[in-house]
Amino acid sequence: MSNVNNRQLDSFTLEARDMTPADIPALHELSVAVGWMHRAEDWAVTLELGEGIFLTDEIGRPVGSAMWFPMSDELAMLGMVITTPRLQERGAGRWMMEQILSRTGGRDLALNATRAAFRLYLALDFQPGPKVWQHMGIVSAVPEDSGRTRQMRAEDRAAIHALDSRAYGTDRHNALELFLDQSVGTVLEEDGQITGYALCRRFGRGHVVGPIIAATPQDAAALAAPHIAAHHGQFLRIDTRDTDGPFFQMLTAHGLAPRDSVTSMTRGRARGGDLQAHVFALANQAVG
Repeated sequence: MSNVNNRQLDSFTLEARDMTPADIPALHELSVAVGWMHRAEDWAVTLELGEGIFLTDEIGRPVGSAMWFPMSDELAMLGMVITTPRLQERGAGRWMMEQILSRTGGRDLALNATRAAFRLYLALDFQPGPKVWQHMGIVSAVPEDSGRTRQMRAEDRAAIHALDSRAYGTDRHNALELFLDQSVGTVLEEDGQITGYALCRRFGRGHVVGPIIAATPQDAAALAAPHIAAHHGQFLRIDTRDTDGPFFQMLTAHGLAPRDSVTSMTRGRARGGDLQAHVFALANQAVG
């Protein structure tokens, strides 16, 4: 496939080309324009995880983006899909998505859809699933330490990868390695076995906690608590599908109220965890 494509879209001539690190300042400008909180550094992380196309208008202004992330040979995530308001009803999003879909190599597909893009993904045969709620805000109180968790150590990585694969439904080795390198982590260990983990790293206006993998909402709350405590008075974000119970209640009680939502969608085989390993918080909306 050519890495540069042109299309006349009503009165606009658009050019779609492969993203490169040199595009990060313009991509950051694009995401700021639509109210996303990604920093330039967050865009750099997404380009390490996947590849995408960058849409510009006839005078080179950034007007759209779309990316895909090969989580494994069986699964790809789609994300970072942005179009400026003037193009959202003119077919630019579908044009970009058709180009991205042609690159995914027959993998099962998953994404998290904003309200603006939901109808587009339905038209592309994605099936809706649960909502993901963005809990964010200034941490207003320090949660009680359960005493059940410890700090993650380098020798925990193999067990964390195995647990994550069970919960996520495929081995996202490269993505998880990148997040591990950038994060502070907590683990829950029972009878010598790691049964849960949580990572926290810089993102957007502050920090994000995710992934959180655990067996129960109580375990997820215990894993998140040290990270929430460490950021008392600071901005923190956690993206979760939970809408009630101990984990949800702990987030809201400490200043992390649900602010907005996206809808998880799949095309192909949907993946999920088992009774002992469940995704309680996403790494980010692009890769789940």
